[in-house]
Amino acid sequence: QKRRETPTHPPLALSFFIYLYLFAGDITQKGYEKKRSKLIRAYVPHAGGNLATSDSPTHSPRRENIPIPLVENRSGIMTNTVAMILYSTLSIQSSAGPMSHRAPLGPPSAARFHRRRTSGTRDERYRSDVHTEAVQAVLARHVERKVAVPMPSKRRSLVVQTSMDAYTPPEEEAGPGDDMSGMEHWMSRPSQLGPAHLGSTSSSSSSTQSGGSGNAGRLADSLAHMHISHLNHSAPPDVTGYSSDSSHSHTERHHMANMGTIARNTQKYGNAERMETGDGRSHRQPSLQSELNIKRESQPDPNQPRPEGAEMMPVRGEPLGVVTNWPPSLEAALQRWGTISPKAPCLTSLDTAGKPLYVLTYGKLWSRSIKLAYNILHKLGSKQEPMVRPGDRVALVFPNNDPVAFMVAFYGCLLAEVVPVPIEVPLSRKDAGSQQIGFLLGSCGVTVALTSDACHKGLPKSATGEIPQFKGWPKLLWFVTESKHLSKPPRDWFPHIKDANNDTAYIEYKTCKDGSVLGVTVTRIALLTHCQALTQSCSYTEAETIVNVLDFKKDVGLWHGILTSVMNMMHVISVPYSLMKVNPLSWIQKVCQYKAKVACVKSRDMHWALVAHKDQKDINLSSLRMLLVADGSNPWSISSCDAFLNVFQTKGLRTEVICPCASSPEALTVAIRRPVEDSSQPPGRGVLSMQGLSYGVVRVDTEERLSVLTVQDVGTVTPGGLVCVVKPEGVPQLCQTDEIGELCVCSIATGTSYYGLTGMTKNTFEVYPVSSSGGLISEYAFVRTGLLGFIGPGGLVFITGKMDGLIMVSGRRHNADDIVATALAVEPMKFVYRGRIAVFSVTVLRDERIVVVAEQRPDSTEEDSFQWMSRVLQAIDSIHGVGVFCLALVPANTLPKTPLGGIHLSEIKQLYLEGGLHPCNVLMCPHTCVTNLPKPRQKQPEIGPASVMVGNLVSGKRIAQASGRDLGQTDDNDQFLFLSEVLQWRAQTTPDHILYTLLSSRGAVSSSLTCLQLHKRAERVAALLMERGGLQEGDHVALVYPPGIDLIAAFYGCLYAGCVPITVRPPHPQNISTTLPTVKMIVEVSHSACVMTTAVICKLLRSKEAMATVDIRNWPPVLDTDDLPKKKPPALYKPTNPDGLAYLDFSVSTTGMLAGVQMSHNAVAAFCRSVKLQCELYPSREVAICLDPYCGLGFVLWCLCSVYSGHQSILIPPVELESNPALWLLAVSQLRVRDTFCSYSVMELCTKGLGLQTEALKARGLDLSRVRACVVVAEERPRMALTHSFSKLFKDLGLHPRSVSTAFGCRVNLAICLQGTSGPDPTTVYVDMRALRHDRVRLVERGSPHSLPLMESGKILPGVRIIIANPETKGPLGDSHLGEIWVHSAHNGSGYYSGYGEEVLQSDHFNSRLSFGDTQTVWARTGYLGFLRRTELTDANGERHDALFVVGALEEAMELRGMRYHPIDIETSVIRAHKSIVECAVFPWTNLLVVVVELEGSEQEALDLVPMVTKAVLEEHYLIVGVVVVTDIGVIPINSRGEKQRMHLRDGFLQDQLDPIYVAYNM
Repeated sequence: QKRRETPTHPPLALSFFIYLYLFAGDITQKGYEKKRSKLIRAYVPHAGGNLATSDSPTHSPRRENIPIPLVENRSGIMTNTVAMILYSTLSIQSSAGPMSHRAPLGPPSAARFHRRRTSGTRDERYRSDVHTEAVQAVLARHVERKVAVPMPSKRRSLVVQTSMDAYTPPEEEAGPGDDMSGMEHWMSRPSQLGPAHLGSTSSSSSSTQSGGSGNAGRLADSLAHMHISHLNHSAPPDVTGYSSDSSHSHTERHHMANMGTIARNTQKYGNAERMETGDGRSHRQPSLQSELNIKRESQPDPNQPRPEGAEMMPVRGEPLGVVTNWPPSLEAALQRWGTISPKAPCLTSLDTAGKPLYVLTYGKLWSRSIKLAYNILHKLGSKQEPMVRPGDRVALVFPNNDPVAFMVAFYGCLLAEVVPVPIEVPLSRKDAGSQQIGFLLGSCGVTVALTSDACHKGLPKSATGEIPQFKGWPKLLWFVTESKHLSKPPRDWFPHIKDANNDTAYIEYKTCKDGSVLGVTVTRIALLTHCQALTQSCSYTEAETIVNVLDFKKDVGLWHGILTSVMNMMHVISVPYSLMKVNPLSWIQKVCQYKAKVACVKSRDMHWALVAHKDQKDINLSSLRMLLVADGSNPWSISSCDAFLNVFQTKGLRTEVICPCASSPEALTVAIRRPVEDSSQPPGRGVLSMQGLSYGVVRVDTEERLSVLTVQDVGTVTPGGLVCVVKPEGVPQLCQTDEIGELCVCSIATGTSYYGLTGMTKNTFEVYPVSSSGGLISEYAFVRTGLLGFIGPGGLVFITGKMDGLIMVSGRRHNADDIVATALAVEPMKFVYRGRIAVFSVTVLRDERIVVVAEQRPDSTEEDSFQWMSRVLQAIDSIHGVGVFCLALVPANTLPKTPLGGIHLSEIKQLYLEGGLHPCNVLMCPHTCVTNLPKPRQKQPEIGPASVMVGNLVSGKRIAQASGRDLGQTDDNDQFLFLSEVLQWRAQTTPDHILYTLLSSRGAVSSSLTCLQLHKRAERVAALLMERGGLQEGDHVALVYPPGIDLIAAFYGCLYAGCVPITVRPPHPQNISTTLPTVKMIVEVSHSACVMTTAVICKLLRSKEAMATVDIRNWPPVLDTDDLPKKKPPALYKPTNPDGLAYLDFSVSTTGMLAGVQMSHNAVAAFCRSVKLQCELYPSREVAICLDPYCGLGFVLWCLCSVYSGHQSILIPPVELESNPALWLLAVSQLRVRDTFCSYSVMELCTKGLGLQTEALKARGLDLSRVRACVVVAEERPRMALTHSFSKLFKDLGLHPRSVSTAFGCRVNLAICLQGTSGPDPTTVYVDMRALRHDRVRLVERGSPHSLPLMESGKILPGVRIIIANPETKGPLGDSHLGEIWVHSAHNGSGYYSGYGEEVLQSDHFNSRLSFGDTQTVWARTGYLGFLRRTELTDANGERHDALFVVGALEEAMELRGMRYHPIDIETSVIRAHKSIVECAVFPWTNLLVVVVELEGSEQEALDLVPMVTKAVLEEHYLIVGVVVVTDIGVIPINSRGEKQRMHLRDGFLQDQLDPIYVAYNM
């Protein structure tokens, strides 16, 4: 292998790959730094260099010094005009390693094509597959550029495949018996096959057997972005697999990946780069991509090809000749042949061994049809009320191996003048598409279904033997058509045979691409005219033999094998699908055996014959004068035709025999190539540029070009028809001669309507094409065929695709069939089943996106599949110039099938959209194909102070500031500065007043404390501290207690002893290893001199498990307060300094920071006073508290407020709710509490746990009508969805929705807002989420797009002032801005306690001043973003009320694409995306957005979430998700307040501790 030169790539382009590469293994921070420096080292010298090399537009994808003549074609793909790889049999994964740089020179493929055709000896060279070679050439070009895109990681349980024996390969593949060897190497040559229900490439399912196809969008962007990647830095990463030598292990592969070979640089968030600077900060710079984005959206692409030809003229088929003995109707033809040639064979059916099963003669067909007609009209229902009358619709339900019964039933219906509706046999109640068929039957008013005996026995039955009603079907009477079950008609009864008229003859069903089923009505005159036209164009003569492999119930198989054959008294040999599966050569053998003149096949049947023909010696096809290729209009059928001719020419097959035709359910046969005797005129061929086609323009290209489509003509317009080509969208205006449009036909021989759908009928069957001048081209209506193409020289019709397979991406048209063919050409069929690939489009972010779904073979490994997927993406990008949004592989045999075994496209699309595909591999590439993201925001410099301040206005808006009412000094206890003094005063004045009541899990009072009891216990705790602890004044004491009364007594004991208490949550007995270190850390950081706790926890701390986690010997002394001294201390400590420390409030913030806040005696008194005023707390009141008592407002309410205000606190430990969720609400109801406080986790527990029990609770007497205030205590944005569902759920139990509200506190001030008892109700506003990302507040109406509901966080507490400031400049902000909430209040904390250790931080958080305006006031910064809104409501003091809205924590907000996102908003969208997502957390990682979701359900569903999550975030937030991590429930860490610990999660992710089910990296 040639050594690759190191490219001169700047570090800028690398960061994404380096991060992804580094992430491939288990990485610690240290290892990460080491690897990163190692990888960057090679590039450092070039950092200052010129970027021109990588920016220049002619930058070659391969970096080498050899000059190559490069031509840039219109789509921007570089093509080497001379070099072309002879690659058809070489697999890229050859053991020789990567190809050398230059592709070997070869002859032009046209010459090669002819040379190969003549040899015809080597079977590897069956096919002149230009497209395969083109694809391989593209991939060979990429082979050198291996990019370290990490493979998705998967949990083992998902990787283990079941054994091969457990798999039955899809029916398609089971070709020539069990011996697959003949097929294997054949399958290893990707082919260009036509659509079929077997090995088709047209798994766009645009074949007649299959469902519809990819959706077609109508939005304009222009050039496919990938080709701009040579120009910019932010281009998407290349998606090549790792190494061509597959022997490397998975891990080696990551480490081998040579960074030097990266040719395209990384995509950062959308289109903005981050540049690392020396000081480690990062600056944003707009990238070239963002510039290009804007340009591309605003103006059309100058290189876009436009049609240049003259306006086309409608083309007329030859006139329909009038032949004297043509019958006046089809029934008349049947009568004629049934009476004059009753012995003539009409139809031979075959068994699965290929032996004739039954020969139906014309006499038998005639007599049986009459018998059936009589029975239909006279033996169903009663004489007075017959069930079926002439003109009624009747379903024909016959299996594909019983053409005889079908033919008799069809003609019986024609004779009875009822309308047959042939449909597929429903195999189960849940068949793919069966429901839509039911809708069709219902809309046609079908009440009777004709079927055969065998089929009737095979239908699913209920226990009583009845045939169940299938889902969506009308109630049917099943009528068996076998002669033995029918009554003989009386001698005098005879069907009325009239000339063909405009009555409906039959209805053919058609599946649209969205899965809906329509019925196309065909009149009797159209039916007859069509048969005449086919007879003329195919030169059918009496008694010819025709072999039919097609489905005889619809389309070409019905028209030739059932209808036209009878008109001409021909003999049809019907080859069933089941026989073709066992013996693919059966149709050729029948042609030889019966010396058949005509055969009706699909390209897949030709392909299969090629696969199996090796062993056959005595094949002679010289009798064939016409080989009708039903799907010849599919461009990809051409290679099957060529290869078939190539091989069977030696067996007597003549060139002119192959006759492709074009047809559609609406227009019947549109064009057909005639079997001409004169072979001097070769068939038409066109080599068209794919890029031209994508703009709807015909541009002839050379076969040397990589992205070309070779099309063959489908002959001339059928006799008696007039065809024109009109623009596919909008007004049906004639196309220019070099423009692709939809073919429209004006003829008697077409369908006339969609049954029962007048609107759709008008759009399809009543089209009046207009010329460019606006005039009608004909007074007669045309029918849209659904075929896309153009009319070439000599009136030859060329079809390039189907409307159903059309995918419109960024204003360019792509054909699903073409994309399938490219995917199949990528790699020999080692990984996926041919014919089991679906391509469709879905709308994401206002444009169509391509999705490819394929069935994976059970024996392919993860690496192989991933490599195949990445190569498919590359090939589709290079050949079609379009990115694939999602490529999914599903296990073998799991895609929904159509009745003939093809894939059911619309069902697959439906499953994809619902997240029910259950893929085993997914590759999402939103970075490469979503190019219409809004431009990243450029931050503007803020306005300086000089131009801003005028009185109370800032830049024209009112300054966002507000305050609560004043704290007056009135009450008795307000004379005390210290809480310990208040308690002593209460113990003297109201000794027996109960302050605290603790409830057990059963709701009984487990203990209570009066003022005196609390005072006495506190004294004994103080004595314990002084005697046993030997503590001094000011020492810190850690209180490790469960929620309860001991904690309160210990707290006041510390105050009595002059110590500073710190409340600490005790370790969890079931989870010591993770909870004990936090306890240890708080004890250490707070410098506690001793630990006080209960005997139980004492024991727990000394247990083996605890010793294994933390060494207890390093701890300060642990005092057990269950055993208190009897005597009281000599003297209680008398505090003197109100600014001295009262207690430390330690907690872990949502970002994982442990911080202790110092609370002074002054602050505590002011805090208690403020809460007392807001909630109107007096000794006569009772308050129920269901909160954790360890920090914040929870601790203040649990321990301090009762002592200060004298009210009774009913304490309900939240842990007790786990065993009894109704405990809190029952207590509130029974004790008739008016005010209660809880946390979000408590509210969630009640909502989830009691959702179904409201009736039972009502019966138990639960009544919440007395509740006046139910306040949720939190340090976050109010969770509106939760509070609303809680209010709604308990509304029936008397809870007033207005009483539910929230409080808001933070580290610097434990309670800023709290919805009090008086004052206006909480306000809700709807803001524009897009404006919010730009730190602007724009109010919108409820329900408007992008609206985000926000609820006021409660009323501002007395004595609190708030201002909204800019977190960067520290200037005051106006009303309409989002900024940091700053607070000034007597109960602010006085600083952090040694947690940070950085004095700067400390002073900044607690002592900030505005940079202009009121620069004297000292504010505390909350670290939360929010805004103030003046409402129409009035406060208690009569002024207009200012509401504070909290949006989110500043340190959790994510800066992505220059905008500020709040994790909760993205998480809300993600949780809504799929029913199996129970929880979600997002965080940024190296400029990528990582989404972690918890999956409820089986691991098989894990991969369904990836596309759903990616789409939801794109659509709602314009962000591309970089990594999707699917985990088990309970992985996302949540703190005691029910808040997500996203930074903990991030650390766990980076240290690979999450044990995810699946990790997907979106490209």
